[in-house]
This record gives sequence, C-alpha cells and structure tokens, in this order.
Amino acid sequence: MSERRYDPTHDEWVTFATHRQDRTYKPATADCPLCPTHPGGPATEIPRAHFEIAVFDNRFPSLSPTPPTPDVAGTDLVPVEPAYGHCEVVVFTDDHEATLASVGERRVRLLVDAWAHRFRALAADPRIGYVLPFENKGEAVGVTLHHPHGQIYAYPDVPPRPAREQRAARHHRDRTGRCVFCDVVAQEQGGPRVVVEGTHFLAGVPPWARFPYEVDVWARDHVGTMPELDTAARDDLARVLARVLAGYDEYFGFRTSYLLGVHSAPVNVPDDERGLGHLHLEICPPHRGGGKLKYLAGSETFGGAFLTDVAPEVAGPRLRDAAERATVPA
Repeated sequence: MSERRYDPTHDEWVTFATHRQDRTYKPATADCPLCPTHPGGPATEIPRAHFEIAVFDNRFPSLSPTPPTPDVAGTDLVPVEPAYGHCEVVVFTDDHEATLASVGERRVRLLVDAWAHRFRALAADPRIGYVLPFENKGEAVGVTLHHPHGQIYAYPDVPPRPAREQRAARHHRDRTGRCVFCDVVAQEQGGPRVVVEGTHFLAGVPPWARFPYEVDVWARDHVGTMPELDTAARDDLARVLARVLAGYDEYFGFRTSYLLGVHSAPVNVPDDERGLGHLHLEICPPHRGGGKLKYLAGSETFGGAFLTDVAPEVAGPRLRDAAERATVPA
C-alpha cells in the first residue's frame, strides 16, 4: 500500500507506505547499504570506493513520482489519492563511524551546496509544494541505519507544520507589515539565548523551545530558500551549523541524537505566499540531561501542547559555552 488519505477532522493528509515495513533495519556494519562498495565486497547503494557526499532515490520511499493506484477508494468525506512526491537519501560521508558533528566545516559546507542543488531540482517539479531536507540522528529518535545520512522529501502540498508557519507569518505581516522571523532575529541577537552568532545566520534556543535543548538557526536576512544564498552566506551557515552540532556533543559528553529540519518557503505558489517563508533550521535533541529523554507524551501528542523541562535562558548559555569549547574540524 502506498497512498495518501485526507483527515477531515484535522484538515491534513496522512501517507500510508506499508512497504516500508520491509526496509533495512539495523544491519551489521559489514552489511551497511550506505558504505562505499569496495572491490570484492558486497554491493551497496553507492557503487564507488570513496565519496564525499552521495544523493540517490530512497529504495523504500513514502512518496514516489510514479505512485501506484490506491488500494482503497476514497469518499467525499475522506478522499484518497496516490502518494505522489520524491524521497531522496543524502549520505554525508563514506566514513561509517563519523557524524555530521565530526566531519568538519568543509564537509558541512558541501552539504549546504547539496541541499541547495537538490532543492532547486525538486522544486522544478510543478506538482511539488514543499521541499524538506532533514536528518534523524541516533537510536533515541528511532534511526535504523547508523551510517551518517539524511533525507529530502518533496511533498505535493505544504505539510501541516510549515503550513502553520505560513499562516502565522501572514498574520504577523498583516498586523505589523514585517516578517515574523526577521523580528525574532532582531530580538534575539546578542541576547542570553544565543548559542552561535554568525554574519549571515544566528543560532539560538528559541524562547518557545519545545525541546529542552532545541536550537534554531535563522537567516539574518529575509531569504526564503537555500538556493538563494550567496557564497558568503553558505560559508557562514556551514560554520554556524558545524559549531552548534559540535557543541551538542561537547555539552552532553556523547554523540547527541537529534532531529534536524530545514524550513523553507513553499514552492510553486504565488509570489505573495512564497514571500512569507524565511529560511531557518530546527535542531531538536530528545535529551534533557542526566541521561533522561524528552518524550512526546499525552499533552504533546493529543493536545499539541509542549511541556519543556529546561528554560531557554538556562539552555542557551550552557550550549553557547559548550559550542565555544568544542573543537570543530576544518
């Protein structure tokens, strides 16, 4: 089964991709499908002995440019449609034991270019409404392949959370005439919640952090998508992101698990709607200190109301100090 079903009680679509139950699950290192293919060794997804960054179509996609016909018929109340879209895998390095926090600033800079390149290519499909690069890192967030990698999903519409951001941005602009994220940057720069200050990007624990050590990385200028960044801005994003990730490991004392998402403007929409988008990254570790994890329990899951254990004014200085101490490879 691979299809999308509309939920009229929440005004959103849910994707069913039951074939993903058969995807590779925690293979031994010797059987890792994301490692290079070495002479005489087993074939992997990447037929090269060495590589820096690799991008390819997911073998177990949730969305597909050639989706099958849905298994069930929809109704007026609950429409059903093919699960159209794109799902790509981005492998950050050929080193199985590395992490995005350890590969170095130059490699993160190359990843920024890869994200921008794939964003532009996927946005060129007129049936796509939103492109979301992301990384799920660590078993604490459910990762089943340990080789450092992320994914890029291209959806046929704007998913619920980015859609809420768009509505909030429109409300703020209608009320003030300004971009809400630009106002956030103006408020937060130089403040106690800042973790890393760059020339073009600002990283900080947001005042509304949903996770105890969440860090958002905001573009200082009003830019909607990564392809719009010039060379200097991409360099700065790589520096800021590399230091934030190294700071996490320095602070917690181990390889930090996290969810990382790149939020951009919608694509293939009118200029007015696209202009509401403001490029930013969200990084959400589930750790709250002392070996404890932040779980999404009843209030978060059923109420959508997050309860956070550490004040942003406490988390910010802790992460800032750790980011300053951390060693970031070139």
